[in-house]
This record gives sequence, structure tokens and C-alpha cells, in this order.
Amino acid sequence: MLVKVLLALAVIIVTARLLGVLFRRLGQPPVIGEVIGGILLGPSFLGYLSPAVAAFVLPAEAAPFLNVIAQLGVILFMFLIGLELDLNVMRTQAKTTLAISNAGIIVPFALGWGLGWAIYAQQAPPGVAFVPFALFIGVSMSITAFPVLARILRDRGLHRTPMGVVALTCAAVDDATAWCLLAFVVGVTQASISGAVATVVMTAVYVALMLTLGKKIVRLAVPRLDASLSVGHQVLTVVVVAALLSALATEYIGVHAIFGAFAFGAIIPHDSRLARYVRDKIEDVVVVLFLPAFFAFTGMRTEIGLLQTFADWSLCVVIIGVAVAGKFGGVTLAARSVGLSWRDSSALGVLMNTRGLVELIVLNIGLDLGVLMPRLFTMLVVMALATTMMTSPILTALLRRQPWREDARSVA
Repeated sequence: MLVKVLLALAVIIVTARLLGVLFRRLGQPPVIGEVIGGILLGPSFLGYLSPAVAAFVLPAEAAPFLNVIAQLGVILFMFLIGLELDLNVMRTQAKTTLAISNAGIIVPFALGWGLGWAIYAQQAPPGVAFVPFALFIGVSMSITAFPVLARILRDRGLHRTPMGVVALTCAAVDDATAWCLLAFVVGVTQASISGAVATVVMTAVYVALMLTLGKKIVRLAVPRLDASLSVGHQVLTVVVVAALLSALATEYIGVHAIFGAFAFGAIIPHDSRLARYVRDKIEDVVVVLFLPAFFAFTGMRTEIGLLQTFADWSLCVVIIGVAVAGKFGGVTLAARSVGLSWRDSSALGVLMNTRGLVELIVLNIGLDLGVLMPRLFTMLVVMALATTMMTSPILTALLRRQPWREDARSVA
């Protein structure tokens, strides 16, 4: 079995890297190629063309092991996302950020709820109540992929411009809000009404403790660690174990483990020496080894062949349209209402419409919880890919005539 798992990992990593480089050269985020690589190795392509080769490369008995690797990778990845958050920046650009972030959550969530109501009878799994189904569709429409958006801005040298800072801050606030909403949805889905209330209350207590006591302890410890001669393996061990324990705590509460990892990362000062050291030590391993396993595992669960009829593809197009209307439309109008130009408002809307890997994490949670059926799961994966792929070309077209500059007027 070990030989099969190692062979599968080797094939997955090589495929993800090659397609990531290819799509980067095409002007797309590498994550698009990595996700498509996972889909190509699954039943949608390789399993369709040659079931025997697919069974050899990704045998069914290796799936549980890949799932464990993928889950660990996602937990560590969400911890790294938390490390990227600057909680202090969220207090700046207050008026603009608040308006855009609220619109970037409320509008797509409302449209997603409406979409859930429209498709509940045909697309909801048997035994799943309307409320958790509609809540989950709403959350899936509200996601912005903060790490993908940050990578796009950095690749273009826009992350330090005033508009780039606004985009990153809004995406960070949206991500944090979306994870809180997801925690609520998971609690509602996994428990009875009383159990869901208990889960929500415990989650609120946990978040409050992290933002008060946890944050205070971390803020006292980090300067001392930064001032020490070396930040070594012992410190790295403590930080990683603490992240895993935080993940374990939220999993025990009834919320997914990734929420705890994300929350712990968020309370560590993102510009500290400690944060940079931890990122440098584990980010490459997570990106090169663990995340490709997650993409492959997602690809094994994505069956494009399930979308066989005109009605299936029509619904897929509708889902993409609702997703774009919610994020792009809501953010663009909100940005325009606080005084930004139509061009800058549209650029922010396009950036906030990026979903990428974070959306796939949410969708896999929905599939694991039984809230999504494989057909709807596949449609939502296609939506995540489509909304992410449209970001770079549209942003290029919008900024071609008048690129954002670092010395541009502040939008605060």
C-alpha cells in the first residue's frame, strides 16, 4: 500500500507543478493549473479515457490515505492564510473597507440563498433540510480566495498600491466573515437546533478567547522570540503544535478543524520574525506536497461526466452568473457608492470575485457533510474555476490604460 500511495503522490506532484507553470505562463494563477491537474487525474478525464491507468495511478484503496494528507495540508494552509492577515490594517481604510466587505458578503449570500431556494427540490440530497442547504449555497457564493488574490496582486506589483491594500483588506475581512458563517452552517448541519445553538455559542466563546486571552499571550511572547538570537526548531514545534491543538479544539466544538488553524494564525503578528520564519519553513512543503494531494482528492470527487444534459449545463451557467452577480455586482456598486471611480470599482469587483482554492475547501466540506450531491458539487467546482480564471484577463483589460500606482491618491 505504501508503494501505491508514494507513486500516486509522485504523479500528483509532477502533474500539479507542470500545469501550474503552464497556466502561470498563460497569465493565470498557478492554482488553476494545479486544480485542473487534479481533475485530469480523476474520473472526469483519465478515468474516462483509461480506467486501468487511472486505477494504477490513483487506486481507490489509496484514497483514504490521500484524504488524510489532504486534510492535514488544508489545515496547515489555512494556518498560513491566518498568518498573512494583518488585523491592524482592518482598522484603516475603515469606511471603504466596511462598505465593500459588507456588500461582498451580504449580496452574494442573499443571492446564494435565493439560488438554494430555487434548486432545493432538485439538487438537495435526500434528508437534508432547506435551511442548511440554502445556508451552504449562500456561503459558497460569498467566498473570496484571499491567498489567490494576494498572489495576483503581488505578481503584478500592485499589492502596495492604495487600491491593492483596499482589495487585500476587504478580501481578508470577507474570508474571516465567511469562515464564521461556515462555522455556523456546520453547526446547524451537524446538530439539532439545540446542539447547533450550543455549537454557535461555544464557537463565539472560542473566538472571544482567541481574540483576547490568546492574542494577549501571543503578543507578549512574540517580541521576546523575535529578540532572541535564533528562532529554531523548538519554537517552530510549539507554533505548529499550537495550531494543530487549535484545529482540534474547533473540530471538537463541532466546527471544521481548519477554522481553528486559521484563527490561531490570525492572532500571530503577520510581520513578526516568528511569522516569517514559520512561513519560510512550512509553506513550500505545504504547497509542493500537501496541496497537490488535496487537488487530486478533489479531482477524484469531481465528475464532469455527471453534467450530461442541457439542463445540467444550463444550471451550471446560472450558478456562475449568480456568483459573478453577487460578488462582482455587489462589490462594484458598493465601491462606487463610497466615491471610487467606475474603473477602480470594477477592478475591485473582479478581484473579489476570485474564489480559487478556498472555495474548493468549502465545497469539499459540503460534500463531506452530505449537504451537496456530487452533481452540484461538480457544478460549483466549475464555478470556482471559471470565476478565478476570469480575474486576470479582465483585470488586465481594466488597468491597461491607467494602471494603479503606489503614489496614487488614498482611497480612505
